[in-house]
Formats: sequence, structure tokens, C-alpha cells
Amino acid sequence: MDFIKGFTFGWLSKKGDFLKEEAKESLRLLKERTNSNYVIFALAAIQDTPFSTFVNYRGDHMVDDDELVEMIQYAKELGMKVILKPTVNCKDGSWRAHINFFDIDVPGEPTWTEWFRSYTDYQLHYARIAEEQKCDMLIVGCEMVQSERVEKGWRKLIEEVRAVYSGLISYNTDKYQEDQITWWDAVDVISSSGYYPIHDWDRQLDRIEKVVEKYQLPFFFAEAGCPSRSGSAMIPNNWHHVGELNVEEQADFYKVMFEKTKQRSWVGGFGLWDWSARLYDESKASQDNGYAVYGKPAERVIYKFYTSKNL
Repeated sequence: MDFIKGFTFGWLSKKGDFLKEEAKESLRLLKERTNSNYVIFALAAIQDTPFSTFVNYRGDHMVDDDELVEMIQYAKELGMKVILKPTVNCKDGSWRAHINFFDIDVPGEPTWTEWFRSYTDYQLHYARIAEEQKCDMLIVGCEMVQSERVEKGWRKLIEEVRAVYSGLISYNTDKYQEDQITWWDAVDVISSSGYYPIHDWDRQLDRIEKVVEKYQLPFFFAEAGCPSRSGSAMIPNNWHHVGELNVEEQADFYKVMFEKTKQRSWVGGFGLWDWSARLYDESKASQDNGYAVYGKPAERVIYKFYTSKNL
């Protein structure tokens, strides 16, 4: 696996969003302004609650297949490699990490068997698109912490995906969970969300390194980033954190993250979070306190790192 200099693009894009010219312009600017060589198209299916067993991937909350394919092809025209990442959100606002059912199937209760049946159907749909479009990787889930203990469910899902998709398969576990998963041998690439406190990178990398050594698989951070707020560098995963606008703290987070990870040869890249399909006016970049880096000091930090000759 080559080093992934990547960004997640178009998160929460809805039907028709990828057809807008501004979406393609945004992707072009992502390539130009960050020197990314990978783009991760993350899709957000919906289930009603963490205890619902039906995963809805058809409707206005998702980009259509045709527009997704058109954007994949445009990314390739730009010289980028493509990772497809179908994930799921809960309509009631609960984080997907809390999707959960009884360990054993109980009559009259929602079950893991029912959920995995629906979720696998969802993954297979996009696995076929990934195969047809020759995407470079498929990430079959993201930060679904409670589900990760259902080893048989994930192994069966991955086996079914392999029947229709011939590329690399990964799963994106959440921060601090890398050493909790028992089925890493079922995937080709280990990945996780690197939202670690700015002062804690060495300790966390030491811990993750043991997992990589155990399974002898490539690893990359499928997500990593930090909002532009004071205090966010200590809790970069907390998008609800209230802090004063601080674009320099965001840049400092990226500087430290890159400095610490480049000392570990096993870190195979990043899918940074995130780049919108609809960019704000660059003149207003200094007023944005979210994860976006467009027009902020962090963007220049990323460009410098992604153009480094030693990656």
C-alpha cells in the first residue's frame, strides 16, 4: 500500500449535491490546495435509532449512484485514487458507536442478525460500485464500537463483500479501540480515527504499534482532524466543544500529529476530516470554527506535509 495522502470529501452530501459544479470545483481545490493523492467518499445511510435493524441507503439523504460514479470518475481524472466508505448515522442523533442489541438473538427483540442482514445489503451495494469503478479501497464501517464485539457478524460481512469486490478492504475503528478488535485478520488494512489529544500521540502510537506488529497489516488513520477552537487540540473528537475561534490551535494540532506520526514508518497515511462539497468563501475562512481547513493555516501545514519527499 502506498502512503495515503488523503481527505474525506462530501460528508453528509445529499441527492443532487455531487451534480453541482461547485462540488467538482471543491474536489479540484482539494487536490490543488492540499496535494492529496487519495479522496475518501464517505456516505451516510440512515437508521432511525441505535436499536433499529433497517439501514436505509436509498432516498434524498444520499447522493444517487450515478452522481457518485461521476464524481469517482472525476477524481480519477484529477489523478486521485479513490476510497469508498459507506457508513451509517442514526436519525435520532445518536452516534453510530451506540448501535447495539443483545448478544444473543431474543425472540420479540431487535437482533444483530437482522441488523447485519440489512447492513450487509448496504455494503454489498457499494462494494459492487467500488468494483465496477475500480476503487482502490472499500472501508466497510466506521466507529461502530458496540458492534465490534460481534466477530462472527463482521467476518461474514467481509467474506460476502470479498465475493463482489476485489480491492483492499478496511474497517475504520474509533480512537482507543484499535487493540480491542479480534478480527483484524479478516481485513487487508487496519484503520482508525486519530482524534488523539495533542500531548498524547507518543503513548497512543506505542499502543497502536503493538496491534500492527501482531497482525502484520498496513495501517492508516482513516480519519483525523481538529476543529478551529481553543481547547479542541486536547479533545479533537468533540465537535460539540465550546471554545473561542482559534485557527492557530488547529494548525498546531496538525503540526504535532504529522511530526509524531512521521517517526513511525508503519503509519501509512491519513484520510483527514474533512473537506466539504460546498466550500465557504475563502475570505470567511478565519470565521469558521469547524474541522474545515480550507483557507486556514492548517491547510498550509497539510500541503507542506503532503508534498514532503520522504513520504
